[in-house]
Amino acid sequence: MEKPTVLGVDIGGSHITAAIVDLDKGTLIKDSIKRNEVNSRNDKEAILTAWCKVIRNANGGNLNENSRIGIAMPGPFDYKNGISLIKDQDKFNSLFGLNIKKELAERLNIPSSNIKFVNDAASFMHGEANYGAAKGFNNALGITLGTGLGSATSINGIAKDAELWNSKFLGGIAEDYLSTRWFIKKYKDLTGKEIDGVKKLASMVKVDPFAKQIFNEFGRALGHFLADFIKNTGSEVVVLGGNIAKSFDLFGPPLIENLKAFHLDTVVKITKLNEHAQLIGAASRWKAIVEEKVIQQ
Repeated sequence: MEKPTVLGVDIGGSHITAAIVDLDKGTLIKDSIKRNEVNSRNDKEAILTAWCKVIRNANGGNLNENSRIGIAMPGPFDYKNGISLIKDQDKFNSLFGLNIKKELAERLNIPSSNIKFVNDAASFMHGEANYGAAKGFNNALGITLGTGLGSATSINGIAKDAELWNSKFLGGIAEDYLSTRWFIKKYKDLTGKEIDGVKKLASMVKVDPFAKQIFNEFGRALGHFLADFIKNTGSEVVVLGGNIAKSFDLFGPPLIENLKAFHLDTVVKITKLNEHAQLIGAASRWKAIVEEKVIQQ
């Protein structure tokens, strides 16, 4: 029997990316990588149609019963049954309560059992733990820093969502302080000016002392936040991903300094797989099943 083709899919609030994954190497088949912007405020038909188009194109056309798909999806979500529980987040409201696994299976003409949904942060961590920056560590923590705060742990290569985004922190919740919106709000509070995002702020560090101050404060806050979790779990390594992590050189030193202040020598790394981590992590949930089927044949 032909070895199944496994696709990894990463769905975000504004995009979808899909690619065929080589599960032996933990890499993407370069020519298969497809990405498209998707308006998550659209009706369900527009969203599902856009998703299916990218998935088909990544596979070079139509799929068949030999195709397997691992989808990294933000929560809240019923990952086992494929039902969206996302509401009141200004995204995917039209999908609330919908059995997306069934809808995609019908549109792609494959069995619904050929589709697995995985938490996006857990997918990131699973990819990094098995093929990336956390490989070789038994106890790892993954943090994705962007429009939201994602978190997942990995014990012996098995990742699960840590759901730290709503942890109590500094009089609010962690995501209030450890996401893009904090940078935007902080800059406006200090200067009275609007800023587009973290990338723009990073480009201003050499000419704007407030920009440098903000990154230093963010690094200290992240170190403080991580210290409590690391103490409780014994994480050997922290892997940072997401758009904010691209500015690690600006907030990394105060982050590490703060961890040392808590007497922690935990290794802090930047993602090795970058945007591919979620794709590889989601697809790799099929690895044992696919290998078993091939061996049995």
